[in-house]
Amino acid sequence: MPSTKESKETWREKLDKCLHDKDCRFATYLGVLEQKTGIERTKFVMGLCGVLALYLVIGYGKDFLCNLIGFVYPAYASVKAIESKEKDDDTKWLTYWVVYSVFLLVESCTDFFLSWIPLYFLLKCVFLLFCMAPVTWNGSVMIYKKFIRPFVLQHQKDVDTGLQYASEIGKEVFAGAKEAGEKAFVNTLIDNVSQMKTDEDLMKYDNEEDEGDSASHDATEEEKKDI
Repeated sequence: MPSTKESKETWREKLDKCLHDKDCRFATYLGVLEQKTGIERTKFVMGLCGVLALYLVIGYGKDFLCNLIGFVYPAYASVKAIESKEKDDDTKWLTYWVVYSVFLLVESCTDFFLSWIPLYFLLKCVFLLFCMAPVTWNGSVMIYKKFIRPFVLQHQKDVDTGLQYASEIGKEVFAGAKEAGEKAFVNTLIDNVSQMKTDEDLMKYDNEEDEGDSASHDATEEEKKDI
């Protein structure tokens, strides 16, 4: 087993190699910053992580920042995975989003208790970074294989049966609602036509009465003249 010093050197070498990758635009920006400030890019990134960790402890809006860290890069990487022809990256980020969704569900149910845990948002950020780490044994893979996958496979048949039953009920409800809507539309249309017919008859009747009253009035006036 390698010593702690060797492990740390290996970790720093990997980080330094990643930060000097010429194909990475972020590494290019770090190179420009390194030339202007004279600060090594590895030290700059480690210092930035330290400031971020401190902000997640005492900063304002740390919950939003933590959720942003857990969403932005995985979403970007997922879009790249969709556009690529490889399947391994699709599986990787699908696994992350499954774990992320389960985590958010658990967090929403236990938010009141979790908010009392010291350094919770810092621990949450570390957990999310561990879940999206570019290694084959990252947190999302471990949690999926150890907890989520066995649970889903154990209850998959029952869940599929329930979903199929719910789908059939939904189709029946939709068909019934559609039929009821069509009947209501036809009945409303018939009622409106009948009301229009009734209004026309009333107007015709009123016109006939007015004509009759006018004729009676004229006859009365003629009788008075004859007298």
